[in-house]
Amino acid sequence: MVLVEFGARYAGAVHKLFSQFMQFACKVADLVYSILCRSCVPALVKMAEGSKDQGGTGVAEPEEDSPNMIVYRKMEDIVTRIQDEKAGGVAIRTVKSFLSKIPSVVSGADIVQWLMKNLSIEDPAEAIHLGSLIAAHGYIFPISDHVLNLKDDGTLYRFQSPYFWPSNCWEPENTDYAIYLCKRTMQNKARLELADYEAENLARLQRAFARKWEFIFMQAEAQVKIDRKKDKAERKILDSQERAFWDVHRPVPGCVNTTEMDIRKCRREKNPHRVKKSVYGVPDDGQTQPSPIHISSQPTRKPTKEDVQKEITFLNIQLDRHCMKVSKVADSLMIYTEQFMEYDPFVMGVDPSNPWISDDTTCWDMEASREPSQQRVKKWSYSLEEALKDPVGRDQFLRFLESEFSSENLRFWLAVQDLKRRPLQEVSTRAQEIWQEFLAEGAPSSINLDSHSYERTSQNLKDPGRYSFEDAQEHIFKLMKSDSYARFLRSNIYQDLLLARKKGKSLTGKRLTGLMQSS
Repeated sequence: MVLVEFGARYAGAVHKLFSQFMQFACKVADLVYSILCRSCVPALVKMAEGSKDQGGTGVAEPEEDSPNMIVYRKMEDIVTRIQDEKAGGVAIRTVKSFLSKIPSVVSGADIVQWLMKNLSIEDPAEAIHLGSLIAAHGYIFPISDHVLNLKDDGTLYRFQSPYFWPSNCWEPENTDYAIYLCKRTMQNKARLELADYEAENLARLQRAFARKWEFIFMQAEAQVKIDRKKDKAERKILDSQERAFWDVHRPVPGCVNTTEMDIRKCRREKNPHRVKKSVYGVPDDGQTQPSPIHISSQPTRKPTKEDVQKEITFLNIQLDRHCMKVSKVADSLMIYTEQFMEYDPFVMGVDPSNPWISDDTTCWDMEASREPSQQRVKKWSYSLEEALKDPVGRDQFLRFLESEFSSENLRFWLAVQDLKRRPLQEVSTRAQEIWQEFLAEGAPSSINLDSHSYERTSQNLKDPGRYSFEDAQEHIFKLMKSDSYARFLRSNIYQDLLLARKKGKSLTGKRLTGLMQSS
């Protein structure tokens, strides 16, 4: 009874497998992003500062004397002073617009005036130039434009979150950019509509990451779900700060890219162990490593010929890998399960009784019978493999091939299968017999092979083994599967047998009755 109960639950569990997996993945994505989302940035910054104070291991100290870090610290000092209202900074205010409010903004004219007053700059053009440099690095940004420069007028600007400051050594991945653009398409807001160049970038990234686009879409969906729980004003600010971050790292065509060919990248190109920092907190290799941007580059040995050859071999293997989406694999599993469910005695009832939970082996005797049931005949249509597994199906297929004068293909395939099971001392002799019968010049049952398979097989026979005919066997199997097998399923031989079993003309029932009476 326990086994029967297990069988009843088995089918439902398999059907729910994929949906449970996707729900679990979404929950994991929600959890990861909620920990790493921008609202938790201050806590993360404090944790990082605490680990520095304690001399924690595993995080590299930034090189404060590097050229870029000196510039960043000076800019950040200016930006911090501008934001400090108590020390005479610019007042950050909420501006009323038509039918809405714009929170946490300052005007470009206010910033220019502050720079001239507090940095002793007499020429307004110089103050605008300095402000534009600060904006180009993403410390301040216009709320209604993707072009990062400063204007001495009423244009509204917002300050960037310290989390996105360049001193954090950002080098975001294209996958992060794809998540960001995908997230923008999910939000029905005019201010978040993609610009033309962003739409082109999204299409390009979708082609490049076609194999993992489902995962990217799922991450974007999880982030949008979390963002919707935030306050409306806070969400506006965070959206604009994230947009400004990408305006720095993926700027509008024609704008200066401050991260393109700078000193940091020149230094990093000499470091073979560099990794990229993910915007959403998950590095590609799944390991937490110190950022190599500020690690002193160490002398590396020149790659040898063997190193290059190993790399070429590795890349060739990667090119030959066959990848499938998780969704496609799950769909295939579901289809396979549904198709073969009726052949599983734990899920479906079998006649006259289930041999796994009783002492009656009649069911197995019927399966081994030379008179196949309608279920067995139907199973042959699932695949050529299923037809060849069944001795009766194999005989019927051979009979069909004989009617088409191509039985040598199946006989060769069966001979090679038999060769794989032979004792080792018989393999060499049997391999030569197969060659003479099917592949040698003037062979009595010559088969049609392509030149590549023929050459590989003839080369293998110089030292014959159980798998010397592997290439030839695979070619013949594909030939039968794509050509002869399809015609076999449409042939009168198969259709008559299927209809006969369906109408109950099989002797299986009589045989079963006889077995029951004799017992």
